[in-house]
Amino acid sequence: MKIALIQSSLIWEDAFQNRKNFESKINNIDPEVNLIVLPEMFSTGFTMNPSSIAETMEGETVKWMQFIAKQKNSAVTGSAVITENGKYYNRMLFVFPSGEIKYYDKRHLFSLAGEDKFYTAGNQKVIVDYLGWNICLQVCYDLRFPVFVRNVENYDLLLYVANWPKVRTNAWDALLKARAIENLTYVAGVNRVGPDAHDYEHTGHSQVVDFLGNYILEPQETEGVFVVELDKNEMLETRKKLDFLSDKDTFEIKF
Repeated sequence: MKIALIQSSLIWEDAFQNRKNFESKINNIDPEVNLIVLPEMFSTGFTMNPSSIAETMEGETVKWMQFIAKQKNSAVTGSAVITENGKYYNRMLFVFPSGEIKYYDKRHLFSLAGEDKFYTAGNQKVIVDYLGWNICLQVCYDLRFPVFVRNVENYDLLLYVANWPKVRTNAWDALLKARAIENLTYVAGVNRVGPDAHDYEHTGHSQVVDFLGNYILEPQETEGVFVVELDKNEMLETRKKLDFLSDKDTFEIKF
């Protein structure tokens, strides 16, 4: 499977301009790409102002993702601010080329920035079946909580979309590798670059790590579209040889 990671600066709370920016980058993507990955809150930046910018599942950003997915014949994923039943969610949308949508609501809300005061946490782990790959969807701060993402389902790819600041880049790099190694899975992390409205700097470090913790795509610090190809059979053969997942602990997660 070919994956395109799009690392970009974001225009604060301007969904139209952000969609326009990403579309210009997507237009030049290799037509053989199967999955396009955008950052967390790619249409607005990481805002604590959902009442002013939230969209519904019938809104322009979701429609745009469906349009792009059909046009490029590729799945598209990234998170956006969604309102539903009077609540706000940091929702990672996974849009299939057919226009079908699966989604994951961010479980671990970033309390340091007050995200838990404005958004509602999800309560389900979501794994999407796409082109024979089982893909686990995660958002930013979720990266710090390995129990929730423990690979008890034998998923093949773990995706993180983020607005992860420069000051904690070392943690981002280390934890992405850790999640890959402990779960014997591919891990892709897509982050933004540039300052936000609060002057928090982001240096990206979007990357792809294989099931043994080796870089397929080393951390990137500039805007760009980065395409990698993943080999599921190679991962499965390694799991047979190194059957570490069979020794994992049994546990129960309570919400």
